Amino acid sequence: MKKCLYAVPLVLLLCFSFACQDKAAMAELEKYKTQAAIEKQNEELIRQMFSDLDKANWDSYKGFFGPEFFYCLPSAASVPVKVEEMVEGVKMYFNAFPDLAHQIVELIAVKDKVIVRFIAKGTHKGELEGLPPTGNTMEVSSIEIFTIKAGKIVEERQEADMLGMMTQLGMELKPVEAKKK
Repeated sequence: MKKCLYAVPLVLLLCFSFACQDKAAMAELEKYKTQAAIEKQNEELIRQMFSDLDKANWDSYKGFFGPEFFYCLPSAASVPVKVEEMVEGVKMYFNAFPDLAHQIVELIAVKDKVIVRFIAKGTHKGELEGLPPTGNTMEVSSIEIFTIKAGKIVEERQEADMLGMMTQLGMELKPVEAKKK
């Protein structure tokens, strides 16, 4: 009988221990579910941003960015660009390429980052940084890394094949002649 009295607290202790482990496991599972839901929302935010961008819906497009937003192209640029300046640059490209469209090839969300690889396609029908319209089509690959906080994009870093785009528009890369001594 004495052995049974000692066994009861031991059994209760074991049950309590397993119950606590289940609670910890459930808390961990909930944490992962919450993070997965945030990552899914971030993916959808970026997809919707590209959709509004391709429709040149500028008011909606600007709404995706937080007040502290900055943009860097190339991604290590020493002078980041604020949202209004970035939007003006994007509008310049839409004026030069009225049929500009972005095709998302890959989209990966991890924590507060969304990485997108896309192809931008368009026909050069307007002036681009002093280059008159050529009528050429271009197809440029790009990778962007977005940082999202509280449902707003706060950082965008881009690497794009700008040299490839310019050669598709007919520009040539030539070496600079050596200076004579």
